[in-house]
Amino acid sequence: MKNQGRFSSFLNKTTLGGVVGNILEWYDFAVFGYFAPIIAKQFFPTDDPTAALINTFGVFAAGYLVRPLGGVVFGHIGDRLGRKHALQLSVLLMVIPSTLIGLLPTYENVGILAPILLIIIRLIQGFSVGGELIGSISYMTEIAPPNRRGFLGSFAFMSAVGGVLLGSLVATIMHLVFDDSSLSSWGWRIPFLFGFLVGIYGLWMRNGLPETKAFEDIKEKGEIAANPVKDVLKKMPLKVIHLIGLVMINAAGFYSVFVWWPTYITNIVKPPIDHALTVNSLAMLFFMLLIPVFGALSDRVGRKKLISTGIILFIIILYPMFIWTDQGIFSHAVIAQFSFTFVMAIAIGPMCATMIEMFPAVMRFSGIALGYNIAQSLVGGTSPLICTWLISKSGDIASPAYYLMAIAAVSLIAALTLDPKYGEQVKT
Repeated sequence: MKNQGRFSSFLNKTTLGGVVGNILEWYDFAVFGYFAPIIAKQFFPTDDPTAALINTFGVFAAGYLVRPLGGVVFGHIGDRLGRKHALQLSVLLMVIPSTLIGLLPTYENVGILAPILLIIIRLIQGFSVGGELIGSISYMTEIAPPNRRGFLGSFAFMSAVGGVLLGSLVATIMHLVFDDSSLSSWGWRIPFLFGFLVGIYGLWMRNGLPETKAFEDIKEKGEIAANPVKDVLKKMPLKVIHLIGLVMINAAGFYSVFVWWPTYITNIVKPPIDHALTVNSLAMLFFMLLIPVFGALSDRVGRKKLISTGIILFIIILYPMFIWTDQGIFSHAVIAQFSFTFVMAIAIGPMCATMIEMFPAVMRFSGIALGYNIAQSLVGGTSPLICTWLISKSGDIASPAYYLMAIAAVSLIAALTLDPKYGEQVKT
């Protein structure tokens, strides 16, 4: 009955506040990716559309370069002051930049100042994201009963996907409602301004958010670290490195399959494939529903088995699905994206619970923030840029498959060396 009561509490306003900020954070980042071709023309005018696209994805990647710094700062806040304070601050730092992107002057208006301002705003967003998802992961897993940790923890990733899905849906609606001319001149601004409303809702949801019992316990015992980031690097550096390798599949796989893929099949594959954003939205809805399923399954069979299986399947299907999609046939692209979605859900569903089980509560926020954000900086936000660059330089539009296979191989090694007891020790 006690566990059942805690599970029910997840559904109320207070605990929903633990994930709502993720929706805003990832909505903003996703919208930028989906409107990259238009933003490229507005802020990086050039006769070479591929070069403009590479510049824009470079700005997209720039937001990830400061994520480790954001992780350090928010890790300190989360482990010193509490999970709820980190969550409240991170969502606030996302609302303002999102609104500003929707109001930015373009290159035509202010010249080189336009892309400079865009980069600065993206850096602020990246800093904020460095703490938001980690705060949500820590919060959701710490409020969960041990035997539901995989399931409830997976809602942190599920809500992030929900934000990306919202971005995809908004982008789809915008392309249906506005003609190309209106969308390019001013319509692209609307999704960013819409983020302001989502952010206000997020701030309201997090007002009065209670602290987790795990943090309250270490606070009551006087075990709060003076410098948790320094402590985790000194006492558990191998765990941080292990985590970096493990979540590289999350970073590169997610941004390649759900953010870069629509641009790939509409701007690079010949003939271009229509309805890319609609299919992408449906694939993400499928992904969002699968994540808690495999998160819950990991509470029964353990984390290691599922994560390893998902990564192996991802490696196996990568190249064949790229070759199939490169034929420019709609049904092929749909099957490829849904196949990627299914195998990634197997690996990603148990990840949140796995990460918190790798670190003790006293330095958990900092440990996860460092490992996860370094991986995101290395291969997450840079994946759309690298995939586009590989095609540009090699002339092989399937070349990103090799890159993603290499990334997945690193994560597979990390998964195979996980403690097999993760998840299994909390079975009932």
